[in-house]
Amino acid sequence: MPTVELTDENFETTIKDNDVVLVDFWATWCAPCRQFAPIFEKSAEDNPDIVHGKLDTEAARRVAAAAGITAIPTLMAFREGVIVFNQAGALPAPALAQIVDGVKNLDMKEVHADIAAQNEPASDQ
Repeated sequence: MPTVELTDENFETTIKDNDVVLVDFWATWCAPCRQFAPIFEKSAEDNPDIVHGKLDTEAARRVAAAAGITAIPTLMAFREGVIVFNQAGALPAPALAQIVDGVKNLDMKEVHADIAAQNEPASDQ
């Protein structure tokens, strides 16, 4: 599956409508972003069951700001609409493959339980 261009308009629906989404935050002027691009493209080919989205931080400033992007490239992984990975810096292919496997194998019942526990009000003891 080829990579998907993400924009301010389609970012949220892409995250909500797909089980697993990897997002490469990048910019055309960024040399490490250009070095990471073929690795990300190859991952998209190797993992057609995962949406690989590229978000140009210059063109989609609203999403980049909301995501707190301060360095590029930044890779984020979403599973069931939940951010489960966030790291700045270009990754080598084996590291990206390891992240993909980790995201696919997450126990999402446990992740959702952890989120629910974090959102519970603290008890006064």
